[in-house]
Amino acid sequence: MNSSWTEVQRHRLKELNGPEKDLETAFEDDLQRNRAFQKLEKQLVYQERKRLDRLLDTRFRPLRCELESLLIDALKCEGFTRVETPTIISQNDLERMSIDRSHPFNDQVYRVDSKHCLRPMLAPGLYRLMKDLARIRSGKPVRIFEIGPCFRKETSGARHAGEFTMLNLVEMRIQKGSRRFRIETLAKRIMHAAGIDTYDLVDEPSEVYNTTLDIVCGSDPLEVASCAMGPHPLDAAWGIIDTWVGLGFGLERLLMARENSPGIGKWCKSVSYLDGIRLTL
Repeated sequence: MNSSWTEVQRHRLKELNGPEKDLETAFEDDLQRNRAFQKLEKQLVYQERKRLDRLLDTRFRPLRCELESLLIDALKCEGFTRVETPTIISQNDLERMSIDRSHPFNDQVYRVDSKHCLRPMLAPGLYRLMKDLARIRSGKPVRIFEIGPCFRKETSGARHAGEFTMLNLVEMRIQKGSRRFRIETLAKRIMHAAGIDTYDLVDEPSEVYNTTLDIVCGSDPLEVASCAMGPHPLDAAWGIIDTWVGLGFGLERLLMARENSPGIGKWCKSVSYLDGIRLTL
């Protein structure tokens, strides 16, 4: 008879970053399978220990932190300024994003109290800055970006997490006919900085922006970013009248795509994984 990995064995091998080809191995019987598992697990644990040693003795920063630095440098070359906005936002600001109590997205929001929540996206804070900077800059370009945590009550799965890191960048006062080209240019800059040069741009419906231009990677398409442009119906609630382009990237998903990883969990903030390394070694 043929025997394959048990669910427990398969899960353990995935934790240890076992190659996909090893996960599909078939065996003559359970005894052969169990012996193979013990050997392979030992090899993978050794490899992961070496990876951990390199992190702690040589690299000193997880890949997500390294990626953040690469993206900051790339945006600096494009004339963007880094900003930081509050993690706790008001219910009013959420409703300005069209997310009221009846919106389908509302159930994914982490409430702090009746009037405040953990931000599920960076856009509300950036919208507030856009209004003031557009007024103060008096016709000059405005280029800002933020990198920070966002929180959503996502359904469990390989591509979603309750806490994740977003990069959002916004450039204002782009000529209307040049907006899509500017999005494509900025997308290429960010994706190249992230070490990903093969991707597609796909128009997709959005619960918040109506339609977005998404950046997807791989044969089993993984969305790593969504892009939008204004003027947009949301702008009026924030007092925005200028044209703009905006791109939002998930850093953990960028790492998933670059590292060809099947799950997002090992790249998120965690006490179980460190730099994609499962700590049960």
